[in-house]
Amino acid sequence: MARETGILADRAISALFETERLISERELDRDQIQPASLDLRLGAKAFRVRASFMPGPSHLVSDKLDRLSLHVIDLSEGAVLETGCVYIVPLMESLALPADMSASANPKSSTGRLDIFTRVITDYAQEFDKIPAGYSGPLYLEISPRTFPIVVRRGSRLSQIRFRVGQALLGEPELLKLHESETLVASKLPNVSGGGIALSIDLAGDKDGLIGYRGKHHTAVVDVDKKAQHDIFDFWEPLYSRGRNELILDPDEFYILVSREAVHVPPDYAAEMTPFDPLVGEFRVHYAGFFDPGFGHAPAGGRGSRAVLEVRSHEVPFILEDGQIVGRLVYEHMQEKPASLYGSGLGSNYQAQGLKLSKHFRI
Repeated sequence: MARETGILADRAISALFETERLISERELDRDQIQPASLDLRLGAKAFRVRASFMPGPSHLVSDKLDRLSLHVIDLSEGAVLETGCVYIVPLMESLALPADMSASANPKSSTGRLDIFTRVITDYAQEFDKIPAGYSGPLYLEISPRTFPIVVRRGSRLSQIRFRVGQALLGEPELLKLHESETLVASKLPNVSGGGIALSIDLAGDKDGLIGYRGKHHTAVVDVDKKAQHDIFDFWEPLYSRGRNELILDPDEFYILVSREAVHVPPDYAAEMTPFDPLVGEFRVHYAGFFDPGFGHAPAGGRGSRAVLEVRSHEVPFILEDGQIVGRLVYEHMQEKPASLYGSGLGSNYQAQGLKLSKHFRI
């Protein structure tokens, strides 16, 4: 039985298209609808802009583009987006949400692992990645590659959107109760505060002492639509434990690390990693925050799935130590159980993962 409030599951997302609450320039891709989210696709052109911007309550995004655009890039045959630049791309999908439905967006897992900074913008927006209840209008994606230049094209999928009706977030007592019955993180003493359950960093490493990767500079381009195309060592420097189980984060370097705890998202829930917690240090963790129902769920092949963490330090060097809390997972109710769980025949790239780079790199 469906709840009145909660995150929309795959069947309900499909129904939004049927009722024209979601509109697209072309038919959906076969795997575009995920268990609790919809992948968003780039349109045919990108606007290189002088700087990131917020439309504000009185302006359309197109108004700002008229003033701030430097040039327009045709994406129909693919184009390179350079590091350090800001691009705005109109998306194929647009919305006509009902008055009781809002939405939020996040980079896809593969996008975060490539250090591509993305944010969805709407007309009249006062917040990035937040779509207010009843919004009707186009969607745009701000894209800023940070470490690697990338190739994108019309139809590339860098971001995803979740839809919710009413209040879906679990409070701390509910979260603790759910953890007791479902083991949300593999910890004997879970730290639940700030509305979420804590994850810590694994700096002990695997059997070879590998603890993570640091992105290289001045690399070749990464094609975001092609799997297993690139050699790891052309883009990444492996990092190994040196016996102290700690890592000094250099300012403005990009790291791929992994959580100490396995993560579990039961089928009736969705989770999200809070991207930055100033209480745990001057660094940002996890650009791509959505965890779908079934992530880490044993019947869906996910036993032992850990959270891969995209980490960037700010301003000053910062020492991370093994077991240090680096972020929190918040959980929300689904309106109903999805027809397909993460990892269950969906071609999910990161089920049962440990430390893992994005799908674009060959092992």
